[in-house]
Amino acid sequence: MSDGRQLPLAFAHEPAMAGSDFLVAASNADAVAWLRRWPDWPTPVLLLHGPTGCGKSHLARAFGQGSGAARLAGDDLVGGDPLSVFEQAPAAVLDDADLCVRASGGEPALLHLVNAAAQTQRKLLLTAHQPSARWPLALPDLASRLNAACTVGIDEPDEALMRAVMGKLFVDRQLRVGDDVLGYLLARMERSLAAAGRLVEKIDAAALARRQAVTIPLARAVLAECDAMPSPPRAASRAP
Repeated sequence: MSDGRQLPLAFAHEPAMAGSDFLVAASNADAVAWLRRWPDWPTPVLLLHGPTGCGKSHLARAFGQGSGAARLAGDDLVGGDPLSVFEQAPAAVLDDADLCVRASGGEPALLHLVNAAAQTQRKLLLTAHQPSARWPLALPDLASRLNAACTVGIDEPDEALMRAVMGKLFVDRQLRVGDDVLGYLLARMERSLAAAGRLVEKIDAAALARRQAVTIPLARAVLAECDAMPSPPRAASRAP
């Protein structure tokens, strides 16, 4: 693979993961390895699946930046010209493909996109919450092509990865945070990378507004404020 095709997996300050490097851990190592193999995938399509907050969107964004792939949304799928997508870019990325196919005309549109990737000998990265075998697909041709695609999953981040990400997020904001504070937060927060980014941002703002160091009392106050705000269901239960 030439240097121009290597996947850098580097990020500027992102909402959910600030810093210069994507942190590779056991939960995402297989996915990172597959993306770094681009364009030498054995099939036109690579399906990357995992639960909300596992980091698949960050990996997809890094892949797009490193490969020059076209980024597609659900609105681009239906009514678009899939051949023109691959005429203008060496690859394409479609996030939340399992949700896109549920829209009117979504399944035929995705089938055309998959066929266009094969026809033009380009590559297509799909992200989804579940493997395609669990999607309620009505088109046998689409189901067959997706089931034949390379598929790799990302697990929920374990505590080691969450601790590393949280530590990096605080360092990127030039905040000194002790292991006691990290442990306190990890035992009580939602277990997702997106939640880590939101929480660190709130703690940074609170520390600046109160002109305080990041301590357990400050962390407790921010968590209490987060609990008082409407939010989606948590991915992990809270510690007592």
